[in-house]
Formats: sequence, structure tokens, C-alpha cells
Amino acid sequence: MFFAVSPSSSSPARPPTDAEFSSSSSSSSSSSLPSICEFKSRIRAGIPHNSRRRLLLASSASFLLNPSLFPSILPAKAEEIDDELQQDEDRTVRIFRETSPSVVFIKDFRIAADKNKARPVNNPNSLAAETGEEDEDDADVQVLGVGSGFVWDSSGHVVTNYHVIEKLAMDQSGLLRCKIFLQDPSGKTFSREGKLIGLDPAHDLAVLKVDVSGEKLRPVNVGSSRDLRVGQSCYAIGNPYGYDHTLTTGIVSGLGREIPSPNGGPIRGAIQTDAAINSGNSGGPLIDSHGRVIGVNTATFTRRGTGMSSGVNFAIPIDLVVQTVPYLIVNGTATSNRF
Repeated sequence: MFFAVSPSSSSPARPPTDAEFSSSSSSSSSSSLPSICEFKSRIRAGIPHNSRRRLLLASSASFLLNPSLFPSILPAKAEEIDDELQQDEDRTVRIFRETSPSVVFIKDFRIAADKNKARPVNNPNSLAAETGEEDEDDADVQVLGVGSGFVWDSSGHVVTNYHVIEKLAMDQSGLLRCKIFLQDPSGKTFSREGKLIGLDPAHDLAVLKVDVSGEKLRPVNVGSSRDLRVGQSCYAIGNPYGYDHTLTTGIVSGLGREIPSPNGGPIRGAIQTDAAINSGNSGGPLIDSHGRVIGVNTATFTRRGTGMSSGVNFAIPIDLVVQTVPYLIVNGTATSNRF
């Protein structure tokens, strides 16, 4: 297909000589492109078939090779794609930067069986991070597990999975402790002992509390799981294998899934995602593209014998969390466990 350009001079159309044709074709990159009307005039004037064919091919090459006639479409398109990718990256960076301070790192550990150290597990002053007292790195301290959680409110309540602190909940010895690592507004990490507030094994949820002033806490932005759509972007922040504040990305892969709870019953309405969730991610938030929490990361299918994630991961929907957590804070147990 040819495109019309500015008409050439109005001299009578005549068949070009071989010399003229040769000169025109060899300098096609610098000559102006004949219009469609001029092509028709030359054809009607009786240009031989082969000459017509060569003229058309040469003129096409002239159009394609002349930068003044051919717009730079491809570079413009590439710039648009680069801009879109940059915007997507900027959004991911912003989501992590704004949400990461709300995510906590949880460590469960057992202290030595010493009557001078065996104090009630819910004593908020039993662990002083500033002085290094009962540091989990000490030789007489055994780390039992790690997990994630997130700050629920400015009162210091932290939401996590029940299975993250199950050993602490079942402890009768008074030797188990839970340390929670947080970030202050300046990004500095500090830790406090977590006090167990409420449990809901049926939905794999638990609430802890840290004795921290409100200005050092950044509660999450709670969203909704009611209107989620398969295919939308989501982000998981947690502490897989002890690597704190790790971000993984993916999409909502499925909705309305059913997964087993720690007490053997089903948890219905779970969110399926391909955002990587590994050991240590449990209890951390699943976030939408607006930085709102839409679920609590809780489980993953692993390839048998490898311990590797299969990419089929699940989160408890935030609407269920919103219904359950207030009961745990006030009463210590969920409604389903009390009646």
C-alpha cells in the first residue's frame, strides 16, 4: 500500500528513460515519493510492464528508507512499554515501602529449665530486648519456630496464624517465649515479648500483644476479600526461612477454596495465590495492588519429599479475619469456640 505525499511538479507525464529510471532508483533515499495520481498517469502513458513493476518496488523502498516520510512508530511504542514497566515497578516498590513496617517477625523459643528464669509466659516484662536478657541466640535458648504477623491496631495487637504460636499456646512449663521483631517509623528494628491474647484454631488465627507505644506502631490498611477477582495482582510480605521482610508477588489464582485447619476442620473461602509462600511466611499479610490486606498467608502445597513450594498457596480471607479478631481481643476465643 502506498501513501500520498505532497504532489510533485505539474509537468506532463511521460515514460522515463532507462537512464532516468536507473538514476532515480539509485538515489531513492533522497528523492521525493511520487503520488498515487502520478503513478496512474505514468501507467496510462504506457510504461512497459517490467518497468512499471520496478518503478513500484523502487518507490516502495524510497518510502520505507526515507526517515522524513516514515514515522518513528516502533521507538515510540517501545518507550510506552518501558513507561508501563517502570510504573508497575514503582507501584510494587511503593507497596512494599508503605506496608513493610506493619509486618512483624515472630520467633518462638524455649529458655533453660532454671527456676530463676521460669516466669509466666504472659509476663510482658519477662524479655527486655534492649539489655539482651534471654536472647534467643544464647546457648541455653532453643528456637522452636519462626513465623510472620502484622500490626492490627495502635494498641499493639498483632495478628498471626494459630499454628505459628501453637507450641506457646499449649505450653504448661512456663519456659516458652515469643519474641516479636518490629520496625519503628525510622526503619530501625526492635523487639518485644509477645503476650498471647486470643486463639482460634478453627480458623488458624491468633492475636498477640506487644507493650509498645502507639507512635512506634504502624497498623495495616485493612481491605476486603469480598470483591476479589481471579487474575488480579497480589503481594505477600513475610519472613521465609528467617529472611525478614521478604516480598513475593503473584496473582489471585482461585477463590472459595477449602483448606484444613489445625484442629482438623475445614477453613472455607480461602484465597489461592501463586505468590510464593514458604516456611516462615505463615501469618504474614497478602496485599492487593492498593496496599490493603486481603488475607493472612497460611498454607502451601509442597512437592512430596522435597519441602519445596508447588506454587499452590493459600490465605485466610480478610473478611473472616475482621469478623474473628475483635472477639479474640475481647474474649480470648472466637465465637465458634465459646458456644
